[in-house]
Amino acid sequence: MIPTKTLAATAVAAAFLSACGAEEPPVEKVDTSISAADLGRRIETLSSDDFEGRAPGTEGGQKASQYIADEMKRAGILPMGDNGTYFQNVDLSEATVLKEDSFMSIHQDGEESPLLTSDLKTNSVYWTKRLDDTVSIEDSELVFVGYGVTAPEYGWDDYADLDVEGKTVVILVNDPGFATQDDALFNGNAMTYYGRWTYKFEEAARQGAAAALIVHETAPASYGWDVVSGSWTGAQYDLVRPDRGASRTALEGWLHLDSAEDLFASAGLDYQSLKNQASVIGFKPVPLEGISLDATISQDVKTTTSRNVAGVVKGAVRPDEYVLYMAHWDHLGKNDELDGDDKIYNGAVDNATGTAAIIEIGEAIAQGPAPERSVLFVAVTAEESGLLGSAYYAESPVIPLKQTVAGINIDAMLPMGQTKDIMVKGYGASELEDLLKAELDTRDMYIVPDDKPEAGSYYRSDHISLAKKGVPMLYADPGNDHVTKGLTYGEDFASEYNDIRYHKPGDEYDNSWDLSGITQATEIFYDLGLDIANSEDWPNWYEGTEFRALRDEMREN
Repeated sequence: MIPTKTLAATAVAAAFLSACGAEEPPVEKVDTSISAADLGRRIETLSSDDFEGRAPGTEGGQKASQYIADEMKRAGILPMGDNGTYFQNVDLSEATVLKEDSFMSIHQDGEESPLLTSDLKTNSVYWTKRLDDTVSIEDSELVFVGYGVTAPEYGWDDYADLDVEGKTVVILVNDPGFATQDDALFNGNAMTYYGRWTYKFEEAARQGAAAALIVHETAPASYGWDVVSGSWTGAQYDLVRPDRGASRTALEGWLHLDSAEDLFASAGLDYQSLKNQASVIGFKPVPLEGISLDATISQDVKTTTSRNVAGVVKGAVRPDEYVLYMAHWDHLGKNDELDGDDKIYNGAVDNATGTAAIIEIGEAIAQGPAPERSVLFVAVTAEESGLLGSAYYAESPVIPLKQTVAGINIDAMLPMGQTKDIMVKGYGASELEDLLKAELDTRDMYIVPDDKPEAGSYYRSDHISLAKKGVPMLYADPGNDHVTKGLTYGEDFASEYNDIRYHKPGDEYDNSWDLSGITQATEIFYDLGLDIANSEDWPNWYEGTEFRALRDEMREN
């Protein structure tokens, strides 16, 4: 693709300047020259069996990151990684539970016949973040701690006056706002960070628990048990930390709802009743009397290196100011223990689409007139393992974060065709939404907030790693309002993907895909980023948002 472009101020820039009281320049749309054929070619390649699901630290993952670097070079994007390369090395731990030498058993009153013995698939899954060959727990009492949340700003503390040293905490997924649908409780239906499993395990460790088990329910988790049993039973990755995970609980895991209900009943408790009680402020933890956990986790622990892939198109006027595009290239790899013949999680939608998009945008910018600001492209690793690649980048950025004007994260675009809308995750966060709205106005399109805020998508992709540092980040996807088939079609299309393909081997590329919507969204993100790159303005978080103070401090220093 050799695009021809005429850089000119667009309606987006005009709208932003007008809001600032500046004179509006003439409005002229640019020819984006985003190629559906190129997008499809890259999506198909990245999600092919040759890359074996793009797991970090694997041969397939290395091949995928090399392919991305090669495509960046071919597109005219310059290297921005370590030592003049396209790669930023990310040291990861890789731990695989040895099933034959591991067990988790939950007993009642010390009886030899356990209430639950995990097969690491049907009724529970478990692992450890400690990088020891063997981790053991004996006779750890179970205690139900509701949502496992300590949130002073909400006046909420599930651990108040509770000593969980040596105990196993049993935790509900999501947060009380979702459970009650009370807008005055947490953030109502929209999940807060306190609802994320990552927070719950971290908080349990801070409280001194020996083990932490989250009860899975499909609605508040936003995914089925098959996602849990598929995602957490293979190799588990983490950043290599100085304490080698010693500060984490000895065991982390999920309980199937049926198993949790049985355990509560064995202790003379009603799970649903306690769940309702846990959604009321002032809830007090409840011990599961007589119920205890024994476990031994033997694991194969390796240290591996994966790679973020970083490239840049240098700006001609303000090269030390950067607009960032980010997407994760990794997926879940290969699992030989899966039922059926297909063992590879290809990750075509999640996230070969976003990775292909940022390369395509980079190619379009690189082949056109140089933007005023530099434009940075970072394909990060290990998103599926807990946003690890972006977390590493946020701590060790290739350019100082204060020089990052704004960022656009692209993750999992569905091939449903063109839509009338763009869906913004975490809607109401930053002035980037104003710029996006102005861009959409020129296309007779509109913004919609996340249609499933209860799923916590705002906290489930890589933008949040930089947002927590103060960098304004936009996370948006094509919406559901199909241009000819309507909203119901789009909603059904998205539901079918989530139910049948998300984090499953069925997330594969198909030549019958309608790429027009992915192309449309890529064009929009291209226009938006280029408008920012050719502006002198610094979009910020809205006043009163949780990241505004961080950004203001960053800009002042």
